[in-house]
Amino acid sequence: MQISNPINNIQLFKSIFAGREDVFAVRWEKGNKSGYMPAYFYDPYRYRAHKMNGGTFQTYTDKEYLPYTERQIEKHLNGEQYIVIYPLLKDNTSWFIVADFDKVDWIDDCKKFINACNQKRISAYLEHSRSGKGGHVWIFFEQPYPAIKSRKLFISILEQTGVFSLFDKSSSFDRMFPNQDFLSGKGFGNLIALPLHKKTFEQGNSCFIDIENLEPIPNQWDFIKNIQKISTTKLDELYQIHNTQQNIAASIVPKLYNEKLTIRLANDVKINRNAISTSLINFLKEELNFLNVEFLVKKKMCKNIFETERYFKLVEETENEVIIPRGFIGKIIRFCRENKIEYDFKDERKKLKEVSFLFNAQILEHQQIVIKTIAKKDLGVIVAPPGFGKTIVGLKIIAEKKQCALIITHRKQIAVQ
Repeated sequence: MQISNPINNIQLFKSIFAGREDVFAVRWEKGNKSGYMPAYFYDPYRYRAHKMNGGTFQTYTDKEYLPYTERQIEKHLNGEQYIVIYPLLKDNTSWFIVADFDKVDWIDDCKKFINACNQKRISAYLEHSRSGKGGHVWIFFEQPYPAIKSRKLFISILEQTGVFSLFDKSSSFDRMFPNQDFLSGKGFGNLIALPLHKKTFEQGNSCFIDIENLEPIPNQWDFIKNIQKISTTKLDELYQIHNTQQNIAASIVPKLYNEKLTIRLANDVKINRNAISTSLINFLKEELNFLNVEFLVKKKMCKNIFETERYFKLVEETENEVIIPRGFIGKIIRFCRENKIEYDFKDERKKLKEVSFLFNAQILEHQQIVIKTIAKKDLGVIVAPPGFGKTIVGLKIIAEKKQCALIITHRKQIAVQ
């Protein structure tokens, strides 16, 4: 890509795509491997000597971060290096927020999100990602804005459009940049690749595209020059509206939870969503989304996969709660303990009036082992081969529990037994 007015364009680029200026990162490729690492200044001869003595670049201390400057941007635009920047500033604010979309439905979901932003008078811009298999929706701010506020605001807009759920693996939405509310103190936060890298731009990627025809904007520099940034005043107004809606929703439901993570066990498991951490969200997403084999078979056979779900999701959501199957209670409690997540547990199951059942069948030795194990547990699934006597075991358990039971079979012949 030719830069018609290098100095002005580079200055414009730096003013739009602003991040941390004390450090940036570059993309590296080696064989089939690739990744990103901070850009450093160091003496190559001293490093070579360090390496000959068995050292590595990670253990080499005589190096310092290169700052994010106009010269580095020029090298990016000319294709000499591929720059990625750290959007989260030291004070946990950012100059922009970006929604990253990929997978099959990324185009439709990007359009929905952009239209939702436009309805709120927020200018949003679509960039074709480096891989060409997804898109980035950019929203720029006039001044740095707290990431904790911008992330909550724009995630709520995404949820309102129905584009994604935090617990849905099949969503084309991947993440927000910045991807965290606060710096942890152990790093610089996540990275985002900058557009207009020469080599990828020439392939039709890493550039802004028309939302209607998905073609690259003819003059990228004129387009960037006319980008509209949203004021922090407008952001505060939208955030206040979001908070008000959240407070109203919370006030019209019974006060079942405090601010602490609370796990309630009844016919299902209910969790207060305002206290769910990112690690717990990711755990539930991974454990309670099951790949649909029918989807894979149809896709491999080049059949129509319209309305065939990629995943079965066993997480339900309301405005204030996340609901999961009660059989998952053991796993979620173990996860919280292992990850030192504080929680309150409330057992809201109701024991009904005891019912006496007459049971005269003979229990075999191998069945007795199962019955003794089940007697120590509240929940469980018995898995055994045909002929084991699972029906007899189940009836014995019902008789010992002295509680009403619902028996469900998938065939009439079994029900007749």
